[in-house]
Amino acid sequence: MALDLTRRLMLTGAMGTSIAGAAACVSSVGSVTSAAAEAEGAFPASAVSDPYLLGPKEGVALLSRNENPYGPAPSAIEMIEYAASKGAYYTSREAQVLLVEMIAEKNGVAPEQVVVTTGSGEVLSAIALMYGPKGPIVAPRLFWDTTALYAVNLGMASIDRVPLGADMSIDLPAIEAKVTSDTGLVQLCNPNNPTGLVSDPATLQAAVKRMAAKTTVLVDEAYIELSDDPEANSCVPLINAGHDVIVTRTFSKIYGMAGVRVGYSISSAETAEKIRSTAMSWSPSLSIAAAIGCYNDDAFLEMSRSKIQEAREMVNVTCDTLGLVRLPSQTNFVYFKSGKEANDVQAAMADKMIAVRGQYMDYNEWTRVSMGKIADVERFCKALPEVLGA
Repeated sequence: MALDLTRRLMLTGAMGTSIAGAAACVSSVGSVTSAAAEAEGAFPASAVSDPYLLGPKEGVALLSRNENPYGPAPSAIEMIEYAASKGAYYTSREAQVLLVEMIAEKNGVAPEQVVVTTGSGEVLSAIALMYGPKGPIVAPRLFWDTTALYAVNLGMASIDRVPLGADMSIDLPAIEAKVTSDTGLVQLCNPNNPTGLVSDPATLQAAVKRMAAKTTVLVDEAYIELSDDPEANSCVPLINAGHDVIVTRTFSKIYGMAGVRVGYSISSAETAEKIRSTAMSWSPSLSIAAAIGCYNDDAFLEMSRSKIQEAREMVNVTCDTLGLVRLPSQTNFVYFKSGKEANDVQAAMADKMIAVRGQYMDYNEWTRVSMGKIADVERFCKALPEVLGA
């Protein structure tokens, strides 16, 4: 009975710390060394902790984690409810095969080229473990590095980070210059996180082709559905053209299923088999069912995309009005330079019950804000001038 009471208190937030209280733990780390920043990667120790469980507490505008609060789609929820009624049983192979076949058909590949995992985090971690021991992982200085660091922290990989261009874009020529036959893996994120920038398709694909002749190239396309032209921007066509390329995707972003956990990779059949044997678990039946339900739900995807674009334009206009430098995002977040320490901005926003991303590595004046519900983004836009003293 005590266990049940504790759980109920946690879920209602009665035992939780307020976001404003958590903000007191933030310290400015603008003086951190580059090496230390790269070792910390996406989640520095000074970040404000999330003082809520299973979504934000009442009154908190959650704009820090690149989630899509409009999901899961009703089509996914219907399947989750059905799967929950069958929760006594292991996920059937038939259900897994069905999802794989749906993904394969939509992307013009064979089913044996697709590997479904517990979020793209699992498949990205598996890939890091596979290729990290072969040589350094060459990547942009800023990218979604958590899964690569997973292998680094196990002593199975190292990351050779290449500085971004002057415009904060991925410097593809500089990355390509680093790649040799001794490179374990090239890892790119397109559109990139946290910058939100998409690489020019022709330039990217030409560079990936050349690098793939020397080593495996991984392109994390977690936000590809939110880009202006997903089909043109994707590197999936390079796979069927015979290039040594792996593309990963997720249901966490446009599908709004970050907590449901479904992701997948597309590669050659041979590479897929290696990834499949390295993956550390299998997705639960609720996740598989939800993905089946919403994968081709075009109406939900269009609604989701339009809401995110509407919120993003609100942030763009606010930054432009305040004269702030911002990057032209093609994702569900905006990365902007406030002129103040990012952790100080995060703490000040937290005092207003608005959660934004703190400092990313040693880019101490850059803040990333995610696109949540329109009302929450409006709160952020109204609070930003006050927080910056504008």
